[in-house]
Formats: sequence, structure tokens, C-alpha cells
Amino acid sequence: MAVTEHLEDQPHIEDIPHPDRNRSYQETMMSVPEGEDLLIIAGSEITRRPPHGHMNAVFIEDANELFSVPGNAADWDTASFGAAARNWPAENAVDAANEQGAFVFWNHSWSDFDNAKTVITDFHRQATLDGKLHGIEIANGSTYSPESFQIALDHGLTPVGVSDVHNLIDWDHEPHNGGHRPVNLVFTEERTVEAIRESLIEGRTVVWFRNLLLGQLEHMEPLLNASLQLIGTRYLGEDSGVLEIELTNVSDATFELENLSDYTLVQSHDIIEVPPHSSETYLLRTDGRPNRGDLQFRVLNALIAPDANPEMQFTFDVTSNF
Repeated sequence: MAVTEHLEDQPHIEDIPHPDRNRSYQETMMSVPEGEDLLIIAGSEITRRPPHGHMNAVFIEDANELFSVPGNAADWDTASFGAAARNWPAENAVDAANEQGAFVFWNHSWSDFDNAKTVITDFHRQATLDGKLHGIEIANGSTYSPESFQIALDHGLTPVGVSDVHNLIDWDHEPHNGGHRPVNLVFTEERTVEAIRESLIEGRTVVWFRNLLLGQLEHMEPLLNASLQLIGTRYLGEDSGVLEIELTNVSDATFELENLSDYTLVQSHDIIEVPPHSSETYLLRTDGRPNRGDLQFRVLNALIAPDANPEMQFTFDVTSNF
């Protein structure tokens, strides 16, 4: 979990001066029970108006180095402090974050545009070329941005998905009704903060947003193969050409699959669903009762580009019953 408070927006500064911007991270760390395996990541949100917009810097060492205002915080009211803090060039804040080894990404970029369609700005393009901007949110809260996804692919930015929760997960995403917050899956060699940082820098992510998986093919493919497997096949009888297959889904996602193979489905048209943490059987019509064959599916709840779904192939071998 990353804790990323706004550096410049201080709505209660007249009553709570907030002299140390690292306190939220420190308080969170102290609240984690001993032996708990929750990893806490230090971060801050750099807040500017367009064209710079909002950026998160995570894996930082000192949040106080990422903003600058003259004088004492006690001398400011909320509006004047925010205005003064935003006058410090965004380039300086991004430089300070990078000097600490941070992973910096562009937040909810679509909110900077009247039509909610992200276009990469000169600032973000140059920061990317300089190696100082590393990622871009393609999903945030209740919004998915295909334009941001395409920018990530075109410019080598890491696709990021976040909850950006300001209230409660249960309020915003209703897990009790089957919902879930946006999840950023990061593929690492080990479970450490540094390993997560390294994988984010290198772009090894898949975003899970409202049951939609979003990511590059090289990371999506192993995730799909690990999540969904063909575990059994048999014919319904000695003379039957109807093949029964069993698919198991070990993930939290519901997989929606479109049949692309030569075998037609008996109990539905071309679309099947495989619920999370379940094994389901499906019937297919064959010609000639082949002992071996390939089943091809398009994964409808996954995207490897804004207009492209990945495909999966299962090879069946009818050598035993379930």
C-alpha cells in the first residue's frame, strides 16, 4: 500500500500546520501489527494545474524535499499556501523525487482535458524522454482511459491502476456486492519494497479494473496461463461426438471467453464465463471424435491494447475420464 498525500493542498493548515510531510507514512508504518506482511510504500502527490497536472512519486525518502514555500507554514492560510506551493516549478519537484530514486507517474490525466481524452503534453513527453516520468494511470477509481493506455504503450510508460480512495473501499467499490477496487498487479522476483519498485520501473504490471485486465501481452500472457487451465476432457459416450471439457480458474477475476475454435458450444452461443476460484464444465460439438485438438478462445475481459483482446489456446487429449 502506498500513502500519497497532496503536498500543496493543505485545507486545514491554519489549525494543523503539518510541518513534516512524512508523518502519514510514519503513522501508517507504526499502525502495522508486528508480524503482518503488509508492505507500506512512502509517497507523495505533486499537485499542479494543467499542463503538468497531478503526479505521484512513490518510494521516496523525504517528502519535504518535494515542495518549497518561503517562510513558516504557520504564516499561511490554505489558499495562499496552495498558490505559493504550486508556483514552485513542477520540474523541480520531479527532479527532487528522481534524486531519491522514486517511481513517478501521471495521475488521472484525463481530468486535465475538457473531453476527458488524454493527450501527452510537451512536459510529460520531455519528462519521459529524460527518464524522469515512469508511468501513467490508465485506471483510477471508477474511470478507465483508453487514451492513457495507448500513451503508455506508445511511450514506454508503465500502465498503472489505483483506487485513489479518499473515503472507504466498501463505500466506493462495494466488495460486498461483488465489486472490487482497481488493483495494480506487479510481477516481482521477491516480495520486497525494492523488488516492487524495480518491477514498476521496468513496466511489469497488469491493471485489474472492474473485472477488466489491462496490460502488455508479455505480462498478460503468463498471468492468463497461470489463472485459467484446461484440467480434463472426455466424450459423453462411446459413440458421442460431444466433448466435455473442464476449465479451472484460480484467480479473483471472472473470465469471459469467446470461442474461436472449429468446435461449437452446445449450451450457449460463442461466449462462456468461468467464475473466480471455480471449475466449470462445457460441452462442444466435434466431427469424428478427435483424440487431440486445440481450443482457441478470445479473452473478452482482457485488453493488451485499447482495441485488442489476447487469445488463449488449450490443447486437449482425450485419454482419461474426469
